Amino acid sequence: MHDLVIRGGTIVDGSGGAPFVGDVAIDGGRITALGAVTTRGREEITAEGMVVTPGFVDIHTHYDGQATWDPELGPSSWHGVTSIVMGNCGVGFAPARPDKHEWLIGLMEGVEDIPGTALAEGMTWGWESFPQYLDALEAMPRTVDVATHVPHGAVRAYVMGERGAANEPATADDIAAMATIVEEGLKAGALGFSTSRTVLHRAVDGNVVPGTYADRAELLGIGEGIVRAGHGVFEMASDLNPCGEEFAWMKDLSLRTGMPVSFALLQSPLDDEGWRDQLARTEAARAEGAKVTAQVALRGTGVLLNWRGTAHPFITRASWQQIAALPWPEQLAHLRDPAFKAQLLADPAERPENDSALVDLLLHGWTMQFPLGDAPDYEPTPDMSIAAIAEREGRDPAEVAYDTMMADEGRGFIYLPILNYADGHLDHVLELLEHPATVVSLSDGGAHCGVICDAASPTFMLTHWVRDRKRAGRLSLAAAVKRQTADTAAMYGLDDRGRLAPGMVADVNIIDLAALRLHKPYIAFDLPAGGKRLLQKADGYRYTIKSGVVTFRDGVATGARPGRLIRGPQRAPRAFAEAAE
Repeated sequence: MHDLVIRGGTIVDGSGGAPFVGDVAIDGGRITALGAVTTRGREEITAEGMVVTPGFVDIHTHYDGQATWDPELGPSSWHGVTSIVMGNCGVGFAPARPDKHEWLIGLMEGVEDIPGTALAEGMTWGWESFPQYLDALEAMPRTVDVATHVPHGAVRAYVMGERGAANEPATADDIAAMATIVEEGLKAGALGFSTSRTVLHRAVDGNVVPGTYADRAELLGIGEGIVRAGHGVFEMASDLNPCGEEFAWMKDLSLRTGMPVSFALLQSPLDDEGWRDQLARTEAARAEGAKVTAQVALRGTGVLLNWRGTAHPFITRASWQQIAALPWPEQLAHLRDPAFKAQLLADPAERPENDSALVDLLLHGWTMQFPLGDAPDYEPTPDMSIAAIAEREGRDPAEVAYDTMMADEGRGFIYLPILNYADGHLDHVLELLEHPATVVSLSDGGAHCGVICDAASPTFMLTHWVRDRKRAGRLSLAAAVKRQTADTAAMYGLDDRGRLAPGMVADVNIIDLAALRLHKPYIAFDLPAGGKRLLQKADGYRYTIKSGVVTFRDGVATGARPGRLIRGPQRAPRAFAEAAE
């Protein structure tokens, strides 16, 4: 008798092959049979009319702090994710000298918009070295499997102190010490090393992440530590400026070490065709044998503007500043007052010191701002913008924006896709999703708590790209599943998951695809110390199964905690490897 049998579902196995109707048998946390399973199970699930997929593998999250206190790791786990990789973008909490805890929290808060008060109250620390941090993660049973990178920012500050935090050049001894820490972290179980090379990533004190300006010698020197460890992905967020130099060292690093190097590729409103050049350079590097891969998002990198969020179009106006520190009920009372509304709309939008094109989009980019209703549309057309609505109705766009956010008792959202939406559609994203040199990434689960909620990306992949897209061009169900299961798992050497096949880890989603839908985002104040975060739920996930154990039933957590820390790459089980041969 099997532990669990899933009966009669449409199996999308993660290989990219055609779906087929069949059964899945699970024993001891592994898949043991696929197809027609005649033996009964101690537990059986009827999946007729449902889609049965591998659990989703999300390789770009920032749960580094949350993972030390929260066993559920929502919202990612609410969207069929069963394995996550965190520690991206060069930020994390190990290694950590005792006197650097507050500084590391400020770094994460500034870069990833995670409330520092929540991190300070939620994390109990209890580690200094990176291996000790992994031990702390391993001690907590959880809903999903977690894995992590060794983050450059923490390593540099640990080795170089204030010199590292200030981005001063590293000496040869500094580089050797950093390489040793990275090597030890990887040997202890980290899956890779991450760094940030974008000036957009800044701590709460305004300084860029340590390592942002690291030179070629430092990057290649750390690469030698990765080589000694025997595995590791080199992940980064970068401005790719100058593009040629960045690609030159990425290619050289991969060719010299054999390691995969990945970078975030997003369309910028300042250079809407720059992504094509980056993709061409990626192809050229791969043609020479380098393992360079572009991380791509599934939709526009969309800031959600809301009165209670981190940002909205009126945030610099004098009248708002007068009520910004008030409790929400008092703020709402002011916002409902017609006299206050008139004054706020009459106030000029003050220009902050860090003025930029992105600030322009926030304060009055009405053509790029869209109401986000109860049925969120993440590929809105120009006629749906705040500007277009204002023109049709003969109103001031600022008033339309104000009224949009006042909807639902002041809980209305404006969607501002600051990246990946310069053309007003997602055609280029489809091109990237279909390209062999890319990997699905950039959900930022656990991060940007007050402005972005892209942890729901796996659900968006199935609803928008497979089923609902109005413009020409969609993905097949088989391709969409493969992109966020087998492909993401393979990127990090997690060869024991991402496929429904005998011997593989029994991570499974059973989905009612017809009923699958995203809810409107909402702001919750459920982090430690009452910290806020944007959350988004979904209908249609009938079951999520982790290592053979049901963790979610109809979107509700069962309380089961089969998840663990992933230590290092995972080999494909013998049964799967032999079948592949």
